[in-house]
Amino acid sequence: MKLSRSYLVDFVGLLFPQLCPACGESLMANEQVICTSCQYSLPLTNFHLQPDNIVARQFWGKVNVQAAYALYYFTKGGKVQNLVHHLKYKGMQQIGHAVGNIAGGQLVKNDVFYSADVIIPVPLHKKREKQRGYNQSTCFAEGLAQKLNAVVDNNSLARIRATTTQTKKGRFTRFENMQEVFSVINPEELKNKHILLVDDIVTTGSTLEACAVELLKIDGVKLSIATIAYAE
Repeated sequence: MKLSRSYLVDFVGLLFPQLCPACGESLMANEQVICTSCQYSLPLTNFHLQPDNIVARQFWGKVNVQAAYALYYFTKGGKVQNLVHHLKYKGMQQIGHAVGNIAGGQLVKNDVFYSADVIIPVPLHKKREKQRGYNQSTCFAEGLAQKLNAVVDNNSLARIRATTTQTKKGRFTRFENMQEVFSVINPEELKNKHILLVDDIVTTGSTLEACAVELLKIDGVKLSIATIAYAE
């Protein structure tokens, strides 16, 4: 019976092969979500080994961040863009969990990140999340939480104003676009906590900065940042 089931799985795999969302090649029987080749070739930043990395420097003199990190470098038309696109627009929530696990495997060795008490995803506006069906940053947060032994909190930070896409905006326009967008709910529950704020991509840091400004109003809060990718 088990042998017959195995043949059936292989046959279905031939007819409807699962593809790696990064490169588009068929996944082998022992591969899940991202193929082995891409897992080894995707452009890791290793920012967890560089306290003064380029993402961290974006927040210097703006908000007090303990540490900042991005897992991959993002390039237009590259494999990381493919991953993020499938995560955000193709319903492949498992990508967020997978890359969260990879990032968590790196950050668990870093004392600053491993000390995080709670992981807060950058929230989507309710209307956008309803249209998409999920928040891609929550998927990433859940993957991280499995490695960092931290709690994911989807309720303490809310996006109270819908905004237009940041993609084609300049640095100053991005900053203006994010003013008074986020609000903290029940700040008492976050007092004296180390929060790991997470998002999918960081470019200028305007969205994360706007979230950080609100979270750092809470007494005793320490804040770190992690994203799937950094785009110049």
